[in-house]
Amino acid sequence: MRSAASAFTTLFAVVLVLAVVLAGTQKATAASCSVSQLAPCAPAFTSGKPSAQCCANLKQQRPCLCGYIRNPSLRSYVTSPNARKVASTCGVPIPKC
Repeated sequence: MRSAASAFTTLFAVVLVLAVVLAGTQKATAASCSVSQLAPCAPAFTSGKPSAQCCANLKQQRPCLCGYIRNPSLRSYVTSPNARKVASTCGVPIPKC
């Protein structure tokens, strides 16, 4: 099970890096939405306990969640059961978009 969790965390990190690279050309108005800000939450998907930094970043990124959900490359990560648990623990509802 540890290897599956490690593989998920690695895959999540790769998707985050890819999203950051792809989002690098966005205008300044969208600069506040940066999926890389959710990187501190990656360990919580396997351990189940988000850090204070994860929760703070998740709260800052809350207005961006619909955009992440609409992105086919990110949707499954943002709406996964583990992501929902992390968001719930942090007090951030997953929006219905």
